[in-house]
Amino acid sequence: MSIVRDTYGVPHIYGKTDAGAVFGMLYAQCEDDFARVEMNYINMMGRRAEVDGESFLYHDLRMRLFNDEEKAKKYYADSEPWLKKLCDAYAAGINYYLHTHPEVKPKLITRFEPWMPFFFSEGSIGGDIESISPNGLKDFYSSRSTSATKVNEEGKEDEPRGSNGFAIAPSRTANGSTLLLINPHTTFYFRTETHMISEEGLNAYGAATWGQFFIYQGFNESCGWMHTSSRADVIDEYVETVIEKNGKYFYKFGNEERPFATSTVKLKYKDGSKISEKEFTAYHSHHGPVIRREEDKWVSISLMNRPIDALTQSYMRTKANGFKDFHANMRLRTNSSNNTVYADKQGNIAYYHGNFMPKRSMDFDFSKPVDGSNPATDWGDLHTLNEMIIVQNPHSGWIQNCNSTPFTSSGFSSPKKEDYPEYMARDVENPRGLHAVMVLDGKKGFTLDKLIESAYDSYLPAFEKLAPSLVAAYDQNVLKNDSLVEALKDPIEIIRGWDIRFSESSVATTLSILWAQDLMQKMASRGVRLGQLESMNYMTMEVSGEEKLQVFAQTLKNIQKDFGKWQLPWGEINRFQRLSGEVTPSFDDSKPSYPVAFTSALWGSLASYGSRTYPNTKKMYGNVGNGFVCAVEFGRSVKAKSSVTGGQSSDPKSPHFNDQSEMYSQGIFKDVLYYKEDVEKKVERRYNPGK
Repeated sequence: MSIVRDTYGVPHIYGKTDAGAVFGMLYAQCEDDFARVEMNYINMMGRRAEVDGESFLYHDLRMRLFNDEEKAKKYYADSEPWLKKLCDAYAAGINYYLHTHPEVKPKLITRFEPWMPFFFSEGSIGGDIESISPNGLKDFYSSRSTSATKVNEEGKEDEPRGSNGFAIAPSRTANGSTLLLINPHTTFYFRTETHMISEEGLNAYGAATWGQFFIYQGFNESCGWMHTSSRADVIDEYVETVIEKNGKYFYKFGNEERPFATSTVKLKYKDGSKISEKEFTAYHSHHGPVIRREEDKWVSISLMNRPIDALTQSYMRTKANGFKDFHANMRLRTNSSNNTVYADKQGNIAYYHGNFMPKRSMDFDFSKPVDGSNPATDWGDLHTLNEMIIVQNPHSGWIQNCNSTPFTSSGFSSPKKEDYPEYMARDVENPRGLHAVMVLDGKKGFTLDKLIESAYDSYLPAFEKLAPSLVAAYDQNVLKNDSLVEALKDPIEIIRGWDIRFSESSVATTLSILWAQDLMQKMASRGVRLGQLESMNYMTMEVSGEEKLQVFAQTLKNIQKDFGKWQLPWGEINRFQRLSGEVTPSFDDSKPSYPVAFTSALWGSLASYGSRTYPNTKKMYGNVGNGFVCAVEFGRSVKAKSSVTGGQSSDPKSPHFNDQSEMYSQGIFKDVLYYKEDVEKKVERRYNPGK
């Protein structure tokens, strides 16, 4: 096994076997960011409180209701020999790194074991389990432990429900190739750019979540795949009618009274300078673990929990040799929290809305907790893959999903809502979905660069009606304050002339976004909480003209106070900065940073940049949105370009800590080095750990 680092520090791992490539991959991950590798397992194994204290006990309990060390060991023991080899290589790669780097001091896990990947078998961090509220667990289980404790709701870095995937068929491209856009929106540095190659048919390039041994979003020589978070209904809550008899608990199911299964969960936590322990009795109905109470009833939860199949699907996807292989892999049906956009060199494009879908009675509303005592609410068998919402080679020639409804995924070729059960797609339209259709529908002549250009299109659909409504309110002279009317005149004229597009130099972008943020905060303070499009419509149609202008006036005062002028170009306030490799970032207005033109996805920016102010900053810094972005062309050969936040390494002393920051902030992509002859032209370092 050898690792070749290219001139951007990207590791290209060459192994004789898949296991060799996995060993090298995990070794390289630890070189770049051991802290994130370890922290992901601390979280997923339910051990965060051992590091960060008692306030994380219920985050840990949430994980341990579904998996524990004994179960993980059994999953490993029950796995096929090929999968065991990969798990062995995973552990060996990390442990060899720790052995050869004694200066690296783990927070908790000093030795990694081959059963640990079964805690973390799917690439969306946390996945379905993180839908469970730690506060609900605390309310239910604290009275059943030795004492109550404060809950830390910060948890770990949650993956925002935002990503874009585009696929373009040969009929819409300039040279007859197939194109794929891989554009996840995550917390920055959430995944690492990696290339894995073996002599057993592995040649996968893309983004891997720290601590996992598969490319989560990426491509091989035959095909590529992009996952977007899904709202397909895959999690259900059951309200259990509880009967207590002689200190034991039962629940009603039809004419039966079934006993709750119980298990003991022992959790350690940091208690000052020592480690203490709490013991919980966990309750399970046949629906799943109890996660909270509602008055005198208990609520249990059903969700997908098949780690062996999930890990198998996650890894084998990366070796798919075209659509037939990929579709067969999807039949494992464990990618429960995600949609998938697909493209390949044979010219196929496809979209899968979700991947795990239990059959349910249409007589009940499963978007809310259902009556667990009624057997008719129980899950049936899983829907087959072909019963789910799938788009394959649409006549429109394009596919998009931006965490939006599948019923606009391919223009006139989109699936019809009435053809599917409601629970299959509760997703609604959002500003990014509207924007994606705008840049794809009816367009031809796509190239790799034109695809990237479309993914960074500067239009902000959320302001299409919202900004003119502010101008109209001013024109209608609803303000009775002449001095205020005069003070707003010039700012309103700037918004009147705005083309509804972001740019670094745009003052209108600054005024509009900061005003809309202030208006949304005011709505939230009144208890108005709506979806993205509903919020924009509410602010446009329901908020009075006078209130819009009053909030706008306050926004201007705030900008003037913080920056000494209201004429503030967007790039002066919206910045990218990377100061340290810490999992929790810090920012400083006095330190160097880069201007960023693109904006929050909330406004319909396809290139997502979630920025805000931080303690002691007046400027806004991004920490979520476009992280790893990759555009792929499948023609006679594979071509790709990629962009990442900051750089490959989390070590501020590394030349690859900040070497891509300016490129990232400007939306400039680097060429991906996929073929060995291209890698060899850009070798920075070659080494053979473990030889």
